Amino acid sequence: MLIGELAARAGTSARTLRYYEQHGLVRASRDARGYRCYDDAELRVVGEIRSLLDSGFALDDIRPFVACLRAGNEAGHVCPDSVAVLRRKLAEVDGVLDQLHAVRDRLHAQLAEAIEERTIRCQMTC
Repeated sequence: MLIGELAARAGTSARTLRYYEQHGLVRASRDARGYRCYDDAELRVVGEIRSLLDSGFALDDIRPFVACLRAGNEAGHVCPDSVAVLRRKLAEVDGVLDQLHAVRDRLHAQLAEAIEERTIRCQMTC
């Protein structure tokens, strides 16, 4: 299929596909006219790339998932290198969640303190 068809079927743009190709994630051959031609398997690869990008993965993190698909696996996350990336990403997310929980706890404490102080002031003047 040509780049426009792949872009339409994948829900992306031709420019994005060329970008993925530049980074070695998508493979294209050339027809007699020099147009990019994509195998049907590239649709699946592009879907995996987009899904991982939507989940916050960087392009370099995506490489093992694409390699796993190209090795004939049904999913990109079943290979050891992909699992290692998933573990690292999960640790990053857990770290961010820990930070957010700490911020949330501080905000709750500050709000409780502000409400208590206001209540005391109101009791003194009312």
